[in-house]
Amino acid sequence: MDADEAAICTYLKGSEGQFVSSTEICRRASGKNRFQEDRGWALPILNRLVEQGDLEIDEAGRFRYKPKVSKSKPKRWLSPHIRNILETSGKEFDDVLGHGGPEES
Repeated sequence: MDADEAAICTYLKGSEGQFVSSTEICRRASGKNRFQEDRGWALPILNRLVEQGDLEIDEAGRFRYKPKVSKSKPKRWLSPHIRNILETSGKEFDDVLGHGGPEES
């Protein structure tokens, strides 16, 4: 990711899921002088970011940052001692704690 792409993504991350027009991105993602020199400097970069999957575009042609989907890790026991204590208590914790992890046997 080059500096222009990073500036655009940083600006769109600050708008928290709201769609922003390309003119507004060109105006605010970089300095005032850059917008005055070339009013459409960000358009090819925006299209590239949409193709890469970093940005979303709506029907009106406005853009927003597409948040990364975090993969949830399987739930694990804190330690084998805690596991033994909870299992000997006679209560079921399957709905709270999932079974999985490397120490399962």
